[in-house]
Parts: sequence; C-alpha cells; structure tokens
Amino acid sequence: MSEILIAETLGTTRLITMNRPQARNALGDGLIPALYAALVAADEDPDVHVVVLTGADPAFCAGVDLKEAARGGKKYFDQFQDTNAVSQVSRMRTPVIGAVNGPAFTGGLEIALGCDFLIASERAVFADTHVRVGVLPGGGLTAHLPLFVGIGNARRMSMTGAVVDAAEALRIGLVTEVVPHAELRDRALAVAASVGEVDPRMMRGLKKVYADGIATYTGPASAAEARGTIETPPAFAEIEQRRVEVMAGNRARLGADRG
Repeated sequence: MSEILIAETLGTTRLITMNRPQARNALGDGLIPALYAALVAADEDPDVHVVVLTGADPAFCAGVDLKEAARGGKKYFDQFQDTNAVSQVSRMRTPVIGAVNGPAFTGGLEIALGCDFLIASERAVFADTHVRVGVLPGGGLTAHLPLFVGIGNARRMSMTGAVVDAAEALRIGLVTEVVPHAELRDRALAVAASVGEVDPRMMRGLKKVYADGIATYTGPASAAEARGTIETPPAFAEIEQRRVEVMAGNRARLGADRG
C-alpha cells in the first residue's frame, strides 16, 4: 500500500504531497492527521526554509471526505480539533507555496488559500461548494478568499459554487502563475529555491509582518466562521445525497468547459 502522504526534502525545500489519488486526495481520517504532522514537522525543522504543498494527480485536494463525514456526523469533525491540517497551513511560520495540479474544491480550496501564494497547472480548477453540500466554511475560507480575489468574486464563488479554471484563477488573482501540467513540479521547486535562499529568520519575520498586518481582518472573519457553524449547523443527514449531486454537477460543468 502506498503512503497516504509523501514528504521529501530537496535542499532547503520540503515537498509535501497528499497521496490519496483514488479519492482525489480527499481529507479522510488518515490524511488529516498525517498532513498536520508533516506540516508541523516541516515548521519545526531549522533546515527547511520553504514548503511546497501539492497533491498526487489527478487532483490537488477534493476537500473533506464527505463519505466519512456523512457517516460520522459532528464527531467526525470534532476528532480533528487538535490536528486541524487545514488551519495549520495558514498558521505556518515557514513560507508555503501551493502547487495546484488539479481540482482544489471546498476544503481543498481552503488548504490552497492557507498557502502564501499559488502556482497552478493548466489543469487546475477551483470551487467552493460548502453550502451546496450542507456545511458552512470553517477553515478560514471567508477570511482568506476575499484577500486573494476581492469580496465580490469571493461571494460569487461561494454562492454559485462555480468552477473556476486556471486561466480565470490567474485573471482574478487566485493564482500567481499558470504553467503546463508537466512543468508544475519543477517550476514550484525553482520558485521555492529562490525563496529558500533568503535567511530563514528574515523570511519568517517578513511572513509575520504580512500576517500581523491583516490580522485585524482575518481574526474577526475566522471568529465569524466559528459562530456561523454553531448558529447554522451542518445538515449531516443530507450530506451524502448533496455530495452526489454536487459531484455530478461538477463533472457536467468540467465536461462542458473542456469538451
């Protein structure tokens, strides 16, 4: 059986690959703690100056494993409070570059938004389908997405569930660069090597300045997400059926866009 997560050290770069390709790298109960542990380990390693986060083809991350969530209900989410991999990405002191190789949907989009910036394959697509499957965002999406794309585009993505392709993601500022799929790994590692040349103490200081500068917005926004989940709890009984409907809609939309 292959590893559920692969962590490689390449010079001063730690390349972390989510490796559940058969489940489109959905955040199941094995991948969540594994990803959390890998991120914490990278952040605590003085020899790691930068992290590149990606997924095994064909997807970056499909978000929370909704099959498991539907079976486990609230207890499924509660078990990860101390190993929240989604939140850990944005808490990293070490710079994190997201190399988005395919679909980054819902919780997968939240992981991407926790990165400092994103480089995308031409195959990358993005969508926020939280409300369509019966849950509110809880991993910082409403705090971070507007910072990338503006409040109007953020609300439009969340309210419509529209699938945004790589070219559109570049246009609205969600990603910084789009490259041919076969070149994504090398390009992300090259950019990471450039970041890694800087004194890590200074780079962490720079990252903290950026984080502190937006904290007056992201802090209250994240608190509002937490309140929202309490006030409008997930519709656990309906998640599985809604998941099937959303997946069918996404496949139809992607097929129409690429047909």
